[in-house]
Amino acid sequence: MRTFVFMAARKTIMVAPIHWGLGHATRCIPIIRALEAHGWNVLLGSDGAALTLLRKEFPHLNYIELPAYNIRYSKTGFWLKLKLFLHLPDILRTIQAEKRIISEYIEENDLDGIISDNRFGIRHPEVPSVFITHQLNVRSGATSPLTSSIHRRIIRKFDTCWVPDVEGAINLSGRLGHLSKTTLPITYLGPISRFRKKEIPQIYDVLCLLSGPEPQRSLFEKKCLEAFQNSPKKILLVQGVIAPKELRSVKGAVEIVNFLKSEALETAINQSEVVVSRSGYTTIMDLAATGKKAFFVPTPGQDEQQYLARRLDRLGLVPHCRQDTFSEAQLDKIPLYKGLKSFAFTLDYTELFRLFEREGKL
Repeated sequence: MRTFVFMAARKTIMVAPIHWGLGHATRCIPIIRALEAHGWNVLLGSDGAALTLLRKEFPHLNYIELPAYNIRYSKTGFWLKLKLFLHLPDILRTIQAEKRIISEYIEENDLDGIISDNRFGIRHPEVPSVFITHQLNVRSGATSPLTSSIHRRIIRKFDTCWVPDVEGAINLSGRLGHLSKTTLPITYLGPISRFRKKEIPQIYDVLCLLSGPEPQRSLFEKKCLEAFQNSPKKILLVQGVIAPKELRSVKGAVEIVNFLKSEALETAINQSEVVVSRSGYTTIMDLAATGKKAFFVPTPGQDEQQYLARRLDRLGLVPHCRQDTFSEAQLDKIPLYKGLKSFAFTLDYTELFRLFEREGKL
């Protein structure tokens, strides 16, 4: 295993998001920035495109490549739950591998804290360990009570749980991030985002922002290209495919770019009139932060995204439709909705990070 050497005067915190799309990694970006701003060293831990993205955003930081969960969606939502169930033994092996890696690392290196975004095995009894999730209740159809119970049992193995939402009744995550009664050690961070609203000239009529595991990411890209290739509007499609360098092309009326780093993507969102995207929770937080009008197309078979899309539609904030019915004409609904707005919430990072100043587990 690679050995890392840090300045003795500064404590080191590992930030380890799961690679399930890019949302878990991108919502860790403001936390990493805050850690550095408060004088902490940060060690990155992830795999695949999520790790590649974080290394591009923070090229000066050391990292550990963690084992992959290798989660892929089915081509139809109907088979997604069965595919995930059959993949369960591989997931359990990955969790055990994570535990071995973190134990071996701590034997050889100083580590003062762990922030795990949905990586179940990235924790240690001798190191203050945080679990980030917006799913205190896990949406999985008929099995929701069981999966929610299992998830909360996992959360209890950590010192505390950070939920990226506000605690009150007016919030973004709804029942996902809020429990009527609980003894879980929960801290609400407020909606966190790497983006901010900017008053800059509009360039694009529509920004198609793609994300998530294959093959559904590619199927959504194909649907967007079919919908907009003959459009009179100016369209930018961000594929969400991390690569060594940025690549651009044009197909019909659509300008295509494989990926954009945070600063460029923030600019593109602010330059766009509306955003078409999945209803992933990180995307929702990002669009709320920038105050953008949006249209959501939840990933087929993913109950969480479908719940969030239906909830925001019912509240009159953002319209949505199924992937197989998406077309340019669906965007005519957007002016009838209020759109997402940012929450006035101030997070005290000094107090939040105080957990890592103690020794050992509570």
